[in-house]
Amino acid sequence: MHFTSERRLEDGVLEREFTLGEIPGTLWTPGSPESVAPVAPVPLVLMAHNNGLPKADPRLVARARYTAARGYAVAGIDAAGCGDRPRTAAAEQARADLRRAIGAGEPVDEIFESLIGPMVENAVPDWRTTLDALLELPGIGGPVGYSGGWTALGVRLAVVEPRIVAAGFFAGGYVPRAQREEARQVTIPLLFLLQWDDEGNPRQRALDLFDAFGSEEKTLHANLGGHTGTPWFELEDGGRFLDRHLKPVRRAV
Repeated sequence: MHFTSERRLEDGVLEREFTLGEIPGTLWTPGSPESVAPVAPVPLVLMAHNNGLPKADPRLVARARYTAARGYAVAGIDAAGCGDRPRTAAAEQARADLRRAIGAGEPVDEIFESLIGPMVENAVPDWRTTLDALLELPGIGGPVGYSGGWTALGVRLAVVEPRIVAAGFFAGGYVPRAQREEARQVTIPLLFLLQWDDEGNPRQRALDLFDAFGSEEKTLHANLGGHTGTPWFELEDGGRFLDRHLKPVRRAV
């Protein structure tokens, strides 16, 4: 892992850009304006965005900075096919077909499968490689959580990556068949956010996905509004969820 830039933000969070082979990423770590690093190792949160949007997407960055300021290391990457990474002609055609079908009110299931299914398969190795490298850095000690709008990716990572012990998912109406089936294998604690009027994620499909998860602890938060209307207070609730599962309980002696 090679760090290419760093800057200390006004809230004390240290933001560092890195490359790991062909993978570009950003790491946010907590601190104070006077410090250069966290005092003790902190838990790690992997933060992904949906459908190949870049790690620099403003909504992702805002969540990452807030989470880091609560005492977490937070990482986002442009996985294969995401952000500025090269995209295949097939993926670009599928994106164009998906936009056209949505605009025309036509069925999109098969188009969606042809786009998101391969993206998940290609992105998972990049995220696991990044996780390996991050956990070798000083100041990051785990445990590991996942938080993001790319629910399909989160489902697959929760199944194949035992180091992830809790996850927060956003929406999830359109999830490939493979991940809908894998949802039954997910047993870690979950926080599932649903925008009730989300034009891009069918409500009933999202509810069915939530029902399919095998976790004994799973919580659904539903709010009125469209896809980008998630209330800011959900960040606070998400932070408390991470605190419960990623921060060890300190008992009085």
